[in-house]
Amino acid sequence: MTMTSDLPYRPCVGVVLINTDGLIFAAERNDTPGAWQMPQGGIDDGESAEDAALRELEEETSVPANAVQLVAQTPDWVTYDLPPELLGKVWNGRFRGQKQHWFLFALTGDEGLIDLDTAHPEFNRWQWMSAADLLEAIVPFKRDVYSQVLGSFAPHLK
Repeated sequence: MTMTSDLPYRPCVGVVLINTDGLIFAAERNDTPGAWQMPQGGIDDGESAEDAALRELEEETSVPANAVQLVAQTPDWVTYDLPPELLGKVWNGRFRGQKQHWFLFALTGDEGLIDLDTAHPEFNRWQWMSAADLLEAIVPFKRDVYSQVLGSFAPHLK
């Protein structure tokens, strides 16, 4: 059996999308009712982290790159380990968790662009949330990551 510490972290990006009021886009996962999160996903081979973030944003929310403006990004990777009950079940058991590079984008287009009915829908509903409300709604094993990320972007948030 492989030890968890022998497994690598999955390279990934995360997106904090804010509106003009500094509220954060959050969406409820289709596969985990009650679990809210921000857009995130893996980085493809040869893809920059920023390009991956813009791709994931569009794939998950329909918001195109030309409707957002980059405001900030985390200075380094943020990591988290999967809880024991998910190890071996997520990502075919190849990763112990994720190392994420996060980007803060301001929505410059109309919020009507947001459409969760995508080619591969991950979310069933969305809303704008304050940082405090999002931290309450996030799955517990991601709470520390979200706290770090939102803390680094705090000057831009409500």
